[in-house]
Amino acid sequence: MANMVKKSVVMKRYSIISLARLSLFIVVSFLSLFTPANPIFSETLLHDGKQQKVPVMLAHRWDEKSDIKGWWMSEKFDGVRGYWTGKEMVSRAGNPFHAPEWFTRNFPSIPLDGELWTGRGQFSELVSIVRRSPDKKRRGQEGADTDWRKVRYFIFDAPQIEGGFEKRLEFAHRWFREHPNQFVEMMEQQICEGEEHLRRKLREIELLGGEGLMLRRPDSPYTIGRSYNLLKVKTYEDTEATVISHLPGSGRNAGRLGSLLVELPNGIQFKIGTGFSDQERDNPPPVGSIITFKYYGFYKSGIPKFASFLRVREEF
Repeated sequence: MANMVKKSVVMKRYSIISLARLSLFIVVSFLSLFTPANPIFSETLLHDGKQQKVPVMLAHRWDEKSDIKGWWMSEKFDGVRGYWTGKEMVSRAGNPFHAPEWFTRNFPSIPLDGELWTGRGQFSELVSIVRRSPDKKRRGQEGADTDWRKVRYFIFDAPQIEGGFEKRLEFAHRWFREHPNQFVEMMEQQICEGEEHLRRKLREIELLGGEGLMLRRPDSPYTIGRSYNLLKVKTYEDTEATVISHLPGSGRNAGRLGSLLVELPNGIQFKIGTGFSDQERDNPPPVGSIITFKYYGFYKSGIPKFASFLRVREEF
């Protein structure tokens, strides 16, 4: 009889322990449904006291051979990459943008990846807005943040949401339908019907002054670094050069910049005299700065063909 009672007590204890373990398993499983898919992302971008680059997904260039039928297609904006950490908006280099509180109002507590943009051909103005430090304006006072009202945040991904590209983008759509913000827009996506459709759309965008197109493989994961699931499409090449000197202009450009003398990493020097706005001619990129320019192949001398200024490389 004593043995039976003892066995009964043991069985009850075992049942209680098993039930507790089962309850814990259910709770953990339930919570995991709301856990971000990529735990390597962090709301803090500091490591050993140093600023860290944001772990973003980057594109390869389309090789004009890969079949891109059925891929998602969107415009490639000439803006500034903006990564929402869940707490603040930071640059690709991990530096915070001093956006007004109302600009990121109603944002989710998980990361978003997108582009800060003011319009085609307005990169210089955009940079002057987003890189402005708080001590350069009277933050919180009427009119102090007016320039930020020109900026829109175009979202093209939600890195930590589990699932393929479509599921991640649907989360962002759903979130901002339920938590509106007038400064947020979703990057417009359409299915690419094939190479002819791609080239037709590319010509349309370039005629409007756009840079090119981006392609995303359907149902693809968000991975850090360069990925062949994300491709960029442009009719031109672009690269960087160092400004050596400013050469004076003539005619309508008399008294201001005519062209830049620049140097490639291989030591080849040449002039760039096109692609500048009036503002950029009045305030040219400083000597020693690094610029990005577009070109269409090389001459036998190694000098880029039809080089045209795009922008100053900004290290945010």
